[in-house]
Amino acid sequence: MSLPPALPQIVTLSPSSPDPSAKSGALADPLRRPGPWSRSFPAPTGNSPVSAYFEALFAAYGPQHWWPGQTRFEIIVGAILTQNTSWRNARRAITNLRARKLLSPLAIHKVSASRLSACIRPAGYFRQKSQTLKTFAAFLFRSHRGSLNRLFATPTHLLREQLLGLRGIGPETADCILLYAGKQAVFVVDAYARRILERHGLAQPRATYAELRATFESALPRDQRIFNEFHALIVETGKVHCRKSNPACHACPLEKFLPVAGGAPRASLASPVTPP
Repeated sequence: MSLPPALPQIVTLSPSSPDPSAKSGALADPLRRPGPWSRSFPAPTGNSPVSAYFEALFAAYGPQHWWPGQTRFEIIVGAILTQNTSWRNARRAITNLRARKLLSPLAIHKVSASRLSACIRPAGYFRQKSQTLKTFAAFLFRSHRGSLNRLFATPTHLLREQLLGLRGIGPETADCILLYAGKQAVFVVDAYARRILERHGLAQPRATYAELRATFESALPRDQRIFNEFHALIVETGKVHCRKSNPACHACPLEKFLPVAGGAPRASLASPVTPP
């Protein structure tokens, strides 16, 4: 799989030439074309199908330019606002905050809870999310002098514990902050990722968040760019194909990997993802 030119904002990938053997409009076979590992990325670890999933999705959808945000703090705000709602609603709330010049740690720290709640109403659960935003801002000033540079200079495992100690921030939100705003190599597991793993027989329904995250992280190079892009591709797949009800498996790039009778995958993964 060839890579696009460098991506804007958070995602950055290396340039490469298009594959001359690829047919226009056809989904290239990720098991046969050179993947991202063949250039600037390190090779995948082990022989898990997860790395093949990444290549198949990237070949189908291309770079997602995710997470959208003009600043690191805006990305953090978006990670909090998108809890239990669509990104469209979170984006409306962010637009309100930008119009009122409230997209900075100091502004969130100083604004009244009632005014902040009114601004983020489109995101739903606005009172709880208002408190979470103010809790995060207070933590940033109390523990890191209001500096995001100081915040993200904290070792990842320690910072994750600190974030999880804040009311309103759970594992998924903490990992979004670390990955997208902090550019740290932690994989974000959301409902889409869980659904895909379960439907493909790669996770049990009662698997914990930590277990699911380990499934991805153990199969991929520990590279923030890959984790970033893969999570965004999973979100796109979940919205378009792997829906909670009425999934569109027949057109999904991952359809070939679905288990069949006897538990064998449709696509053989006995060979490495990227042939020598």
